[in-house]
Amino acid sequence: MDHSTHVRLAASELTPELLEGATIYGPDDENIGSVSHVHGVGGDTVVVIDVGGFLGIGAKPVAVSAAALDFMRDEDGEVHAVTSWTKDQLKEMPEHRD
Repeated sequence: MDHSTHVRLAASELTPELLEGATIYGPDDENIGSVSHVHGVGGDTVVVIDVGGFLGIGAKPVAVSAAALDFMRDEDGEVHAVTSWTKDQLKEMPEHRD
């Protein structure tokens, strides 16, 4: 997927309603997880990413700052994010517990 034409989201758009369910792409456009839920709004937003598993079953939730991800909207209006982290790097992070 060519992300260069996608519109980046502003900090004010980093809301739970918009981000929950967004696909996270790692290096080489690998689908490495999806946003499970969100804590906060705007620049201090923390997103919980479900990594691994299948359809959310067996996935490990990890929390990262939304600022560490590049959230954008594609030509169809779908929100997703790009990161330099690999799936294995996210799996090595501490498990998030609410």
